[in-house]
Amino acid sequence: MPKSSPRTVIILAYDGLCTFEYGCAVEVFALPRPEFGDRWYRCAIAAVEPGPLRGTGGVVVQADGGLELLDTAETIVIPGWRGPSGAIPPGLLDALRRAHARGTRLVSICAGAFVLAEAGLLTGRRATTHWHFTDRLAAYPGVEVAADVLYVDAGSILTSAGSAAGLDLCLHVVRTDFGAQIANRVARRMVVHAHRDGGQAQFVQRPVQKRAGTKLGLLFDRVRESLGEIWTVERMASEAGLSLRSLHRHVRAATGHAPGTWLIAERLAEARTMLEETTHSVDEIARLVGFGSAPVLRSHFREHVGLTPTAYRRSFATNPAGSLREAA
Repeated sequence: MPKSSPRTVIILAYDGLCTFEYGCAVEVFALPRPEFGDRWYRCAIAAVEPGPLRGTGGVVVQADGGLELLDTAETIVIPGWRGPSGAIPPGLLDALRRAHARGTRLVSICAGAFVLAEAGLLTGRRATTHWHFTDRLAAYPGVEVAADVLYVDAGSILTSAGSAAGLDLCLHVVRTDFGAQIANRVARRMVVHAHRDGGQAQFVQRPVQKRAGTKLGLLFDRVRESLGEIWTVERMASEAGLSLRSLHRHVRAATGHAPGTWLIAERLAEARTMLEETTHSVDEIARLVGFGSAPVLRSHFREHVGLTPTAYRRSFATNPAGSLREAA
């Protein structure tokens, strides 16, 4: 593999490998995808240490090389780790520091964030990990832990919460590199959601209580089917057959957010889809998703997405020709 190979992804393997996290990275980056041509990722597996690399469930991984492969990488993926206190070889920490210094993108899944923290690469950065370990990650000086999100994109360093959130982060990387159409095709092949925003809550703290004829899930479905309508918290409470106080409690338990915040997120998600897949004007999209006007939509987009709707469409709109797009 040439040192300058574009879009080269190196996935780390180690003894005690987290099989699911490793599988997420392999499925997204290493699976051959001839339909995308020769500009798709080139992937290799780098052994962190010599000897058998055994994963959960009896899996044994045969690596393509050792830590020297990290020098060829555009992206390095750390698929979990042996827990937040698992020993980390000094050679790996040095290799990651060198990679970061030359601009290599570093992606961690679940406890892989602790490898980056030990290397000192999360100091002064926002990051996340599995909710069970967030307090321990916060003990590292200068790390701003986002405890209630699926993943954090901090530019050249990206971290995800536990297990399946790593799949969301890997698809986010594809989306960033190739655009929405290609990410959607990869997700469709895996039969998963093409895009779950990194700001979603990691987990449900407790099940939503069921009340006769007023399941919270039915409310969510009703709102999503009619986002363009006026949805006050009073109306949502009435539809769910709950008091305002109970509505807030149940929605926060299910999503990690207050009802109004959840509604904004749903409207933004639908607006993103329309910007990617339709030719509707920004004014029309704002009306259809319930923001009412383009200025309101732009305000929420700048705050939550960091782009204007027009800039987002320019970056992520489906390419009618069906070819791969250059990364921004």
